[in-house]
Parts: sequence; C-alpha cells; structure tokens
Amino acid sequence: MTMTKKPETRPAPASWGLAAGAHVPWEYASAPESTDHVQIKPEYGLFIGNEFAPSKPKRTFEVINPATEEVLARVARASAKDVDRAVTVARGAYHNTWSKLPGSERAKYLYRIARIIQERSREFAVVETLNSGKPIKESRDVDVPLAAAHFFYYAGWADKLDYAFPNRQPRSLGVAAQIIPWNFPLMMLAWKIAPALACGNTVVLKPASTTPLTAYLFADVVRQAELPPGVVNIITGPGEIGMELVRHPEVNKVAFTGSTAVGKMIARAVAGSDKKLTLELGGKAANIVFDDAPIDQAIEGIINGIYFNQGEVCCAGSRLFVQESVYEPLLDKLKARLSTLRVGDPLDKNTDVGAINSAGQLAKVQELVESGIEEGAEIFQPDCQLPDRGFFFRPTLFTGVSQSHRIAQEEIFGPVLSVLTFRTPEEAIEKANNTPYGLSAGVWTEKGSRIFKMVAAMRAGVVWANTFNRFDPTSPFGGYKESGYGREGGLHGLAAYVRLDA
Repeated sequence: MTMTKKPETRPAPASWGLAAGAHVPWEYASAPESTDHVQIKPEYGLFIGNEFAPSKPKRTFEVINPATEEVLARVARASAKDVDRAVTVARGAYHNTWSKLPGSERAKYLYRIARIIQERSREFAVVETLNSGKPIKESRDVDVPLAAAHFFYYAGWADKLDYAFPNRQPRSLGVAAQIIPWNFPLMMLAWKIAPALACGNTVVLKPASTTPLTAYLFADVVRQAELPPGVVNIITGPGEIGMELVRHPEVNKVAFTGSTAVGKMIARAVAGSDKKLTLELGGKAANIVFDDAPIDQAIEGIINGIYFNQGEVCCAGSRLFVQESVYEPLLDKLKARLSTLRVGDPLDKNTDVGAINSAGQLAKVQELVESGIEEGAEIFQPDCQLPDRGFFFRPTLFTGVSQSHRIAQEEIFGPVLSVLTFRTPEEAIEKANNTPYGLSAGVWTEKGSRIFKMVAAMRAGVVWANTFNRFDPTSPFGGYKESGYGREGGLHGLAAYVRLDA
C-alpha cells in the first residue's frame, strides 16, 4: 500500500511578505472520487438462477454507509425456504450444465468475468468503499485488482487440473456453500468463487449482512458474462441463514472466512458428514523487528500491517515485537509516522484510514482499547479531527504491554497496535507463538539465515520477510490452531474443491 506523506512545511517566498524563515504548511485539498458512474438500486432481491427475486416471505433489512450512517439500500432477508431454493437451483445447474462443460469452456467464463471486473473497476471500487468504509485508494489499488487476478489465475487452471494433481483423478464436489466476511467483501468473494468454478462446482454465496453490495454488483457481472443460470447464486441475511446453508444436506463443500467462534459452530455443524470444509478465522499476528532491520522500511511495513483497512484484517500485524536496542528510535519514528495518517472520508483519495464497518465493531474496538488503559498500558493517539458522523476511530498505539493484556491476546479488528520488546531471537519466537492464533507473521532483518530460522520456528500459515500484507493469487493463504485450517490461493486453493481418485 502506498502511503502519502504528512503535509510538510517550506520556507515562504519573499514575495509573500512574510518574515524571513517563516514556514507555511502544505495543505491537502480534498480529492473525492466521483460517484456519478455508480448506480445503487434502492432495493435488492436474492440472486438465484441468474434472476433477482424477493425473499419468501418478503422481508428486507437496511444496508448503510459506515462513513455517513446513511442508508444505501434495502436488501432481501433470506429464509430457510430461500436457502433450499438456492441450493436446489445450484444442484440442478451442477448436474445439467456446469459439471458437463470441459475445463476449457469453464475457463472462458472465468476469463470473461476477470475482464469485466477490470472494465468495471471504478464502479466496483466506489461501491466497495461506500459499503465497507475502506479508503478508495485501497479498494482501487488492492481489492479490485486482486479480485480480477484471482479469476485470471484460476481460469488458467480450469483445463489443467490433471497437471495440478499428477497421477490422481480430480473430480468436482457439487454445490459449494461459501460465507464471506465484511472486511474484504469483493476479494473474499473472488478467493472462493474462482477456484470453485474452475474445478466444476456451483456456488451459493452468502455475503456479510453489512456489506452485500459488491456481491450484488458481481451478480450483474455473472449475467453480463452469460454464465449458465444457477452456477452462481447469492443470498443475504443474518448469521442464522448462513448456518441454514451450512447444514443443508445437498451442500458438498463449505468455505467460511470470519470469526473463530462462528468457525467452531460451523465445524460442529458439518461433523459426521462428508462435506469438505475450509475455515479461515481470526488472527493476532506478530510483526518482529530486529536491530539490523532497515528501520524506515520497517516503519512503513508496520503501518501497512496494522492500519491498512482500519486494522480490519484477519492477518493484521497487531502485535509489534521490537528488539530492545532499537526500541526507542523506532518508537519515535513510528509515532511521528502515525501522526501523518489522515482519517476521514473514505472516498477522498488522500484518506489513509477510513470508517470502521459498523457501530457494533466500533464499540468492540473501543471496549478493548479501554481494557488496555485499565490494565496499565500506555496509549498514544495522534491529534486528528474525526468526522462528526460515521464510525471512525483514531489510529492507536499501546506501549508497556504485557503478554497477559487483553489487547495482546484478543483480536481487536481495528486500528490498534500493541508494542512489546525482546532481546534474543529465541525470546521473539516464544512470544510470537504465545497466542491461540496462527495465521500470519512478519520478520524484519537483513540476515537471510535469521529469516529462515524464524520462519521455521513460528507457527503461522504465512510469514512475510521485510514486507507485510502482500498477497498473490499463486500463493496459498491460511492458518493453524484457532486461525482455522485449509488453504485458499494457489494450487492449495484448488485442492479444497476437488475429490482426488487414485
């Protein structure tokens, strides 16, 4: 993520009539992204069989803009009957059309989807920002390009599954139930739908109830790409509708990204069945900085690791471990850099930290920050003016944090960083692994041998070296322990959507 600089000062020209040596701050003019090219309908139905239809019985709920608290649209609230209808349609499409197509034909549809996402990228970026609260530059430069890239990548594998699994016979599973979170609505959709379709499965997707709008925009892409009816279906509603989908007897595969608590409920629900299951759950990533690390580069990696997407990232580097010998200079630079982050209108291209996704999530962040203060940690927040409306929270940094503090143990899912220290690599490893989670980690050092040692010792699914939060469709992503199991992305992402016969 490219971070912009704090407004700097410069000597005033003599022609300005100011005192010699006087400095004038560089001011950032507002640069809002245009929304003229975006049309959000006042109401959306369920997307089943390539058609939008109201739920039965007809019920709706509001979807709001977290930056303004204004209603964006009303969305259908699915019932158990709607879930059954969507799965039945997906099952019919699987047997009648999609599973019978050769891989080369499935690839054509996936390539078409990828190209349409690229062509409509500005539209997707604006809708994603309006609905989720994330800065437009992140939607524009990260979420939308990565979504298209996943469809391009898996389109390339659709007719090469025999090469992906040598000496095995891959077979599609059937109907995939996919439940995605609110922090990366479009990207999580692509991570799940692309490999499922490439392997010959059909899909029933349930987006988070607070962020369904890019999923509905994707439904329009499905029709534009002329996918056979029923291959992709989208239903909306609260968590219990997701559980109805998980428990449906005609579902063959369940993929879930979200909280650990819900992931455990899903695991119990599918236990004893033959449904394949992948879970990508919570995280409490360690970001470890050694004394030989390039400090300025590490500062940017730390900022990207925890304040990207308001910290609403499962793999966020929310625990910073700094070697004692560089703790003070790094902390000084980190506080100065934190003071340059601009919090505000997510549609403004200058904004670094947007709105928290919902009032409930904001309350959770506030409660955990209060616990950090009560437990004796020292808080630092930059002096910045928050908007009068919307769910905003200042970028926050805690020092004097111990391993037992809640802010060091619990996933906050907000722009809150806990800073701890270590002396030796062995101590860093022990502290980094002292968590029930195991999703990701980061290491900052110029010694390649140390990187390999740390990567081998840390119990995390992804370990970044001298960078953080870098994603690629060719690389698998997933965790250990309470961060779930299974992998998405790369060849590993294909394996989750096939059965392998000898």
